[in-house]
Amino acid sequence: MDFHPTEEQTDAAGLAARIFGDLATHERLAAAGTGSDAELWKALTSAGLTAAVQEIGLLGLVLLLEEQGRTTAQVPYAATCVYGILPVAAHGSPEQRARLLPALGTGEAVATGAFPERGRITATSAGGLTGTVPIVPWLRDATHVLVPDADRALWLVRTDAPGVETAAVETTAPWSAGRLTLTRAEGERIGHSAAYAPAPDDARYPASDAPRARDAIGHGSRPYEDTLAAARTAFAGLQAGVCAGSLARAVQYTSTREQFGRPLSTNQGVMLRAADAYMDTEAIRVTAYEAAWRIDQGLAARGHALTAAWWASEAGKRVVHAGQHLHGGMGADLDHPVHRHFLWGRQLDAYLGCGSELLAELGASIASTAEGEQA
Repeated sequence: MDFHPTEEQTDAAGLAARIFGDLATHERLAAAGTGSDAELWKALTSAGLTAAVQEIGLLGLVLLLEEQGRTTAQVPYAATCVYGILPVAAHGSPEQRARLLPALGTGEAVATGAFPERGRITATSAGGLTGTVPIVPWLRDATHVLVPDADRALWLVRTDAPGVETAAVETTAPWSAGRLTLTRAEGERIGHSAAYAPAPDDARYPASDAPRARDAIGHGSRPYEDTLAAARTAFAGLQAGVCAGSLARAVQYTSTREQFGRPLSTNQGVMLRAADAYMDTEAIRVTAYEAAWRIDQGLAARGHALTAAWWASEAGKRVVHAGQHLHGGMGADLDHPVHRHFLWGRQLDAYLGCGSELLAELGASIASTAEGEQA
């Protein structure tokens, strides 16, 4: 694996860091409440950072999401990219790509996904999609929702279409979430096969003359699996940024706050807790990078995406708890900036799935692969 980002990825990450740093300030985030920041979203899309995902791939997106996580910026960036731009570019028809990608790139359209829910939405024999997904992140901002049905086919549904109902739901983090209810709603199919057929985990994907994002999350008859792996990897990258931001605040606080005539950072217990949090953060980052790089290269990545998600879930909550604890009594202040990192870290933990669930899925994947090799 090559850990060195390309020049395009580095430039995009630097630009994202400046935009998030300038606009996702504590004061602006506090004023936004639980909603998204429309001005920040416009700044990102106007700078081309949404459309750029087609060129910089999933690894580039992970780098940009790290910068978002550092500031806990309230915009539907991850959702629009992993549930809109990447799956449409990779699995959409030429007509869908021509129609949907420009609007998603400029922010005129905002996508989210009813993932990783399976079986809650069914495609009825009479036509249309029916079912309810209780929590969909950034649904209140979305114009389109990517919905998997019971057969793992992917459908893109407009939120203003007949038979589509949305209701606001407040989550731990301010993700403008909502409940999605479909009643014989129309949707357009994303993907090339009429029925889902699982492919071996070590499948390689043929080259294509479609946009680069086609190779970013795979190619062939498994759009659901590809999108799920990309989403897990992307949100793990977001968690790496959340943890890095929490730790940076803790380091700054303990380096300047004095107790008994010396900085808190000189106490061995504080140093050890911070060191553990740093190692956890690096583990989240490196596993997310590896999964993203493998997906970009068209290599087997399901297990790597699960590994990144597991680290983001398990280690992520340890880091954001440590960030609060290292602030002492200040960490209990709900208005303190570090508390926002705590809320995001716990929300990402819940969204990715608890560690034991991810570990069980990873174990089952490894077992099935081993059985296939023996056969």
